[in-house]
Amino acid sequence: MLRINPQVKLAIENHQPIVALESTIISHGMPYPENVKTALEVEEVIRKAGAIPATIGIIDGVAVVGMNKEEIEEFGKRQGIVKVSRRDFPYVIAHKLWGATTVAATMMVAKRAGIEVFVTGGIGGVHRHGETTFDISADLEELAKTEVTVICAGAKAILDLGLTLEYLETHGVPVYGYKTNILPAFYTRTSPFKVDAAIDSPSEMAAIIYAKRINNLAGGILLTNPVPEAYSMDPNQIETAIQKALDEADKHKIKGKDTTPFLLKKIVEITGGQSLEANIALIKNNAKLGAEVALALAKEQNK
Repeated sequence: MLRINPQVKLAIENHQPIVALESTIISHGMPYPENVKTALEVEEVIRKAGAIPATIGIIDGVAVVGMNKEEIEEFGKRQGIVKVSRRDFPYVIAHKLWGATTVAATMMVAKRAGIEVFVTGGIGGVHRHGETTFDISADLEELAKTEVTVICAGAKAILDLGLTLEYLETHGVPVYGYKTNILPAFYTRTSPFKVDAAIDSPSEMAAIIYAKRINNLAGGILLTNPVPEAYSMDPNQIETAIQKALDEADKHKIKGKDTTPFLLKKIVEITGGQSLEANIALIKNNAKLGAEVALALAKEQNK
């Protein structure tokens, strides 16, 4: 089920800093060619910061940890790539399909490969009206049980952020903010909600990760990192765009795993591409922080 890039495998064996990356953002999160360009640039950000990137995807039914440039290019162009969460693995493996890993699926593969730090744009969560629809992302359940640290710009703004935090609290997932005690909301730096604690440095985060793992405390850790100020969108503007996109989704009866890709694409259209610029900026920002945390963690483990 697992094929690990030789460079990544060597880094794992030598306890070097590694940062896992998902592939859904390539195949379902952005249009071509911005998706491929961004994916390769994100990897370069991680390399320049001193860590090794490991983009994860499923090729012919095999989970690949550390896709090469050609494989990433194919992910960006190929039609019909399956969006894979935990429940989709058996089908995709059995039928030898290509699959893009969501946050949940990437966490699963990263854990199996022995990678602690994983960077993404934003996690899934409880969808708006989730208290009646029960539309809750499997990302949250994975965070509750899989020992991986996820660095993101908060939950996607299309979600119910309050219910998402309540779900994470119930399942014992610590939620931190990088140099902030306010939960960032993906496209914006602020929201009405607070995180459990502000983290002031990568070394502080590394010490927390190490403390959780050395004491065998199960589950993931969430570190939220606000979008760079220059790309932070006006909260009212983005909320208006989200409401329009939600109305479109209702009109076209978009449900389940198709909801998030549809909404993100529609928001890009409504904002004239501004939300895409923010998305690209925040994933690069997260990648830099993820590399710094991975480096600090490697030092912490080798003390």
